[in-house]
Amino acid sequence: MSKKETSNSDPIIPDFVKSDMNTSATTKTESLGHSSYEELEEALNDATASMEDYKSQVMRLHAEMDNLRKRSEKDIANAHKYSLDRFVTELLPIIDSLEHGLGINVGDNEFAKNVHDGLKMTLDLFLCTLEKFAVKPVNPINEMFTPDLHQAISMEQNTEVAANTVLKVLQKGYTLNDRLIRPALVIVAKP
Repeated sequence: MSKKETSNSDPIIPDFVKSDMNTSATTKTESLGHSSYEELEEALNDATASMEDYKSQVMRLHAEMDNLRKRSEKDIANAHKYSLDRFVTELLPIIDSLEHGLGINVGDNEFAKNVHDGLKMTLDLFLCTLEKFAVKPVNPINEMFTPDLHQAISMEQNTEVAANTVLKVLQKGYTLNDRLIRPALVIVAKP
């Protein structure tokens, strides 16, 4: 093998590229020979300014692309995290209906008791399934009123509890991955 073939440090450049490189180098040298020192210095300063401008543009583009990537990742994560939002919102009236059905007094009727037990098991299964997907109820009975999670419907006088304590929950609220889907409708103690 020859020295050229064994050398790993020399890049392999095709002959037609080498001839173009030699031609352009001689052309540049010839054009420089007719220029004065001031013209060369001015051309160098112009080239340096252009290079700095391009460098600045590239850095801004890199920063913009990085911000776009981060924003896209965040949007995708939120889309995955909250994709069930509308679906869960549509299911909440079903849960409310099951809970209202469980509030009915069935008395001594054996058939009604069996239906009531079936409703309770269905509701429990439904709530367990929703909990697997990070849907949690907001049932703030005897807790302090929080406007971020609760919606006060009315206020009642009550001396047994502190002011702004939730006395009754008319409708449970729900969160999805700790983001409020529906606020709890509550009655609050007057100050």
